[in-house]
Amino acid sequence: MTDVRTPAADNPAVDLKRDTATATKGWSKHDTTWMLGLYGTAIGAGTLFLPINAGVGGFWPLLILAVLAFPMTFFAHRGLTRFVLSGRSGDITEVVEEHFGIGAGKLITLLYFFAIFPILLVYSVALTNTLSSFMEHQLHIAPPPRAVLSLGLILGLMAIVRCGQGVIVKCMSVLVYPFVAALLLLGFSLIPNWNGAFFATASEGMPLPLFFKTLWLAIPVMVFSFNHSPIISAFAVDQKERYGEQAEPKSSGILAIAHAMMVVTVMFFCFSCVMALSPADLAAAKAQNISILSYLANHFQTPVIAYAAPLIALVAITKSFLGHYIGASEGFQGLIVKSLRGRGRVMSASWLNRVTALFMILSCWAVATFNPSILGMIETLGGPIIACLLFLMPMYAIRRVPALRQYSGQASNVFVVLIGLIALSAIIYSFMP
Repeated sequence: MTDVRTPAADNPAVDLKRDTATATKGWSKHDTTWMLGLYGTAIGAGTLFLPINAGVGGFWPLLILAVLAFPMTFFAHRGLTRFVLSGRSGDITEVVEEHFGIGAGKLITLLYFFAIFPILLVYSVALTNTLSSFMEHQLHIAPPPRAVLSLGLILGLMAIVRCGQGVIVKCMSVLVYPFVAALLLLGFSLIPNWNGAFFATASEGMPLPLFFKTLWLAIPVMVFSFNHSPIISAFAVDQKERYGEQAEPKSSGILAIAHAMMVVTVMFFCFSCVMALSPADLAAAKAQNISILSYLANHFQTPVIAYAAPLIALVAITKSFLGHYIGASEGFQGLIVKSLRGRGRVMSASWLNRVTALFMILSCWAVATFNPSILGMIETLGGPIIACLLFLMPMYAIRRVPALRQYSGQASNVFVVLIGLIALSAIIYSFMP
């Protein structure tokens, strides 16, 4: 019998499309890895300060922030993901140039780099300080010289980085498990200490102007506690390569689950902490400028928390460093590529990676060794840039870019712009004397 096949049966493009459609219907290990990678980038050391910064305003502002947490993080990061997916190819730096031109591409690539790179430097310092303190106070071991300790830590992290983006994301997804377990265990362990002091603020009332000011200034805290924009570009590029035309709905599904996990775990930990303390305790913790774990250890005289706090912080900082490295290296390489392109020159991918790695090692090592006090200001100055890139730029692109016009007219777009403007104005206000 003659073997008769239809043209479609021998068409690789049809087979690929069929395989892609099948893959998007279910949930794969690949999706889980990215979901945990997104979570790992967002939930870092800032989470340990969130109960203090968000809870110090009282019950009602914290409740409203908890309600807003999911929509303002999901819609904003979905918008940025859609923006990267709208390009023909390349990461966020290439997509910006494609949509807005060479000049705007260079400017936004520069802003993108300076929004993320300072945070990487802050994590380098925090990692060195935390490990040094843990060795000295908990392990009672004299830490090595700061230059040696910081270099060892950064080289260890760079060894992971050199294994490639896939290994970075997998490493972050593995680190998420002990971090989530620790957050939940700490949250549950505080339940016996819950009291009515925090709920009493709900019945005391607050003048409306003070209420709105408290909420206004707390929104940036929530925005940046759940921010994982540095890894969104790599996430979107990988989804496009894997799922093709189905990348947008698949990405949105992964983002939704990641954000739901973020909000549930972090807000439970946040509420558990504030309900175990009084408003006066939260104000004292804010005045001391220490993490909630450090304050809880001192307040309840708990040796377990005293040992657990630095370990949790080390895990949190490590995974956030890895996630932010992806964005920082992306921005740095974008600057080099665009600078060379303007002069008609190119650099091979291998040399580009080597130059990037050398720059990151030397800069992170130098800053971690000298521990300059200006780091806090540098990190704060990156806030307005992140607010613009995460909230405002994708919404502007939806109005201007034909490939994104299908998403225009949605109520979520107005909500994202509103939150972005509120966050931006609150950050600028915080700079004023």
